[in-house]
Amino acid sequence: MAKETHEFQAETKQLLDLMIHSIYTNHEIFLRELISNASDAIDKVHFASLTNRDILEGDDSYEIFLEPDKENHTLTIRDNGIGMSRQEVIENIGTIAKSGTKAFMEQLKKAKEASEGGEGNTDKELIGQFGVGFYSAFMVAEKVVIETRKAGETEGTRWESTGDGSYSIEECDKEKRGTSITITLGKEF
Repeated sequence: MAKETHEFQAETKQLLDLMIHSIYTNHEIFLRELISNASDAIDKVHFASLTNRDILEGDDSYEIFLEPDKENHTLTIRDNGIGMSRQEVIENIGTIAKSGTKAFMEQLKKAKEASEGGEGNTDKELIGQFGVGFYSAFMVAEKVVIETRKAGETEGTRWESTGDGSYSIEECDKEKRGTSITITLGKEF
């Protein structure tokens, strides 16, 4: 399948704008959130393997790797979890569940006002609570690239965005199940 470019939904664009022009003070939140997502993916493949050992594709280890590359100014978070299909990437990365978006934005504004008033910072709790952790990567990223292959499928998917309101998606070769997220870090990081 050819490379396609899609626009983020309006709510996602708003959230990306908030992340990029970071109202957050804890930029390291993104790392915790991406590791948490990788751990969840490993839990899912482990659970699925209890009734279908073939889903492990001969690899019954469960691993998360953090791979910094100083020369290219990137950080890759890689797991051998369940992975995502193309449709799951579009549904889970290209959009945000509408039910939580408005509430998240409202709580975000309250948290910002509270932190400006010296009442503490609830960034970590908010991001985890509303399931928007992936987008926190854009607080530190010039570009984010996801390469993933769902366990049991042969086709991989590559997703890329600079956080400018759109993303591209295309097939990719990915030998093993799981997901890798490569973040090209901003110069200040």
